[in-house]
Amino acid sequence: MSSYTAPLHSPSPTTRKGLLALSPVVVFLIVYLVVSLVIGDFYKMPLAVALLIASIWAILISDKRPLTQRIEIFSREAGHSNILYMIWIFVLAGAFASLAKELGCVEATVRLTLDFFPPRFIVGALFLASCFISLAIGTSVGTVVALTPIAVEMAQVGGENVAFFVAVVLGGAFFGDNLSFISDTTIAATRTQGCNMADKFKANLWIAVPAAIVALTFYLLTPYDVGLHSEEVDTNVWLVIPYLVIILLAVMGINVTIVLTCGILTALCLGLIFGSDLLSMASFMGQGIDSMGNLIIITLMAAGMLGVVKAQGGIQWLLERLTAKVHSSRGAKWCIASLVAIVNLCTANNTVAIITVGSISRDIAERYGVEPRRSASLLDTCSCIVQCLIPYGAQTLLATALASIPPQAPWPYLYYPWALAGVVAIAIIIGKNKKARNMGAAM
Repeated sequence: MSSYTAPLHSPSPTTRKGLLALSPVVVFLIVYLVVSLVIGDFYKMPLAVALLIASIWAILISDKRPLTQRIEIFSREAGHSNILYMIWIFVLAGAFASLAKELGCVEATVRLTLDFFPPRFIVGALFLASCFISLAIGTSVGTVVALTPIAVEMAQVGGENVAFFVAVVLGGAFFGDNLSFISDTTIAATRTQGCNMADKFKANLWIAVPAAIVALTFYLLTPYDVGLHSEEVDTNVWLVIPYLVIILLAVMGINVTIVLTCGILTALCLGLIFGSDLLSMASFMGQGIDSMGNLIIITLMAAGMLGVVKAQGGIQWLLERLTAKVHSSRGAKWCIASLVAIVNLCTANNTVAIITVGSISRDIAERYGVEPRRSASLLDTCSCIVQCLIPYGAQTLLATALASIPPQAPWPYLYYPWALAGVVAIAIIIGKNKKARNMGAAM
């Protein structure tokens, strides 16, 4: 999320300063995770409060700059163009989701889906749909916007766990984010590692597909009664059109803000045709935008806090320490995977994490004989695993906001990223292990 880069010739931070620079992340994890574990309830500690405490700590422990300059760094990172662009997506997504729900578009789409699939296969079909759409459009955010409201309605119709259905969509969304040729993570990984997309895609298939099969098998073997407990209700099939427009335009590769705007306009037109008035529909959209308030606050605070961490040299120190004791290709793979995973944990943005560690990962890969397609695959896959699992990632925040559940609620049901992590570990362990070609070479 951060745009800050340290000066090219800045000295490496000392261990004490490096640990201090990273301490806001530790404070956040203690306040949020540890407190939740101690009290045995992940719903009690609001994510925004944990980030507020960590943000205050980040500003307090910054170097000896005046307080106004420290706040300026935080504000600059929180107000970065990438963050404001994401907020635009949140606002449009909230407006569209609320409008579509109130007009009956979501219910019509769910009813149509239930007519095509037996109830026990609905969850598997939802996962496959998420995988396909994300692979086609190359963005997990677009997939979340398109499918989360439908997944929520499916869960509510059958009296099932909403968080579980949201987790199914998130898992499938990151399947395509990891594999798609047009995904920003794929572009960043292949460019930084110097390999072509086709080679990276082939390497990724051997990791992502087995993990997806594991998750899909679980969904197909576990019975769900979606739709069995609901009464038969007549729905207007024309109300499916806004979601068809969203999916079609997204698959065509059109910018997500334009996709959402077209979805809103389509829903408004259908509303007018079927008897809704503009003032009522404006009210629906306003309610949806208001529901994004907490999400926007969390996004701004996370971006500001993590930007301060990077500005203080925390990421630079972390990279240096993690690359200090690598001696073989297997160790190099573990190092690359750990680097991008931990940096993603500290930045909450998988593309930024890949770009941050891309250059040093390429150096490690070349020294220890790791093929560029393998290092690119590791960067993309491991960043997507962490991005899917952290409750403060943009995709999870957006999905849970659309579902009106806490950001941490889907975490116990994220089977796909855990399966993906297991396959990555196995691939590293059984892969060929080579010693460094030049042990005296400088990193």
